[in-house]
Amino acid sequence: MQISLEGKVALVTGASKGIGKAIAKGMVDAGASVMLSSRKQDQLEAAAAEIGGDTAVFAANAGDIDAADACVAATIERFGRLDVLVNNAATNPHYGGTLDVEPSKYDKTFDVNLRGPLYWAKAAHTRAFSEHPGVIINIASVGGMRTEYGLGVYNLTKAALIHLTRQLAHELGPNRVVGIAPGLVKTDFAAVLVENFGTSLAEALPLQRLGEPEDIANLAVFLASDQASWITGETYVIDGGAGVRGAR
Repeated sequence: MQISLEGKVALVTGASKGIGKAIAKGMVDAGASVMLSSRKQDQLEAAAAEIGGDTAVFAANAGDIDAADACVAATIERFGRLDVLVNNAATNPHYGGTLDVEPSKYDKTFDVNLRGPLYWAKAAHTRAFSEHPGVIINIASVGGMRTEYGLGVYNLTKAALIHLTRQLAHELGPNRVVGIAPGLVKTDFAAVLVENFGTSLAEALPLQRLGEPEDIANLAVFLASDQASWITGETYVIDGGAGVRGAR
């Protein structure tokens, strides 16, 4: 099956590195034009140069509602349309007990990880998807489906994002809204976990390795494509088989 995004335009948040950059590259390789967005202009420009293809960049904080609308508008102005929004940007400023989180860190986590996807989706729907059907892909986490010490606040936002995916799929059809819930992937964002526990965690997985950003990108490209045209509202776990070992 040849997966093509030829003629489509995608916008990816958190696209300067890790999973976001891999998704942007995967979509460019499949034929899409892609707007890369994240907070730092220099990192965006470096990522776009590495990816090549028909790309552009727009620096924006994913938790900033006005920036979301401006980025969507800039995407349409640059490429003439918008077909796919990938809400990938996330943050995790707190590690520790859930009751120990500082209010400012709690607010920041929810602003970026949950409020952000809602209002980026609103901007995309208002400016583009209300005129022609589009696809919203929310990058959640397996943490949104389980409990664990240290990541409680982060996982709360991802659990809510999984439900937001279902809710928006219900409200926005025939637009499609889908989610991806990665397990532990080798990125800068997960560096502490990978460096301290990566080997033992990989050995416990049926597939005997941690995830690569490209693993998530491959699924995102499929979900964005017309081959996935009857899929909406679901969040797909991709974790190397951790679930079959009872990890969730």
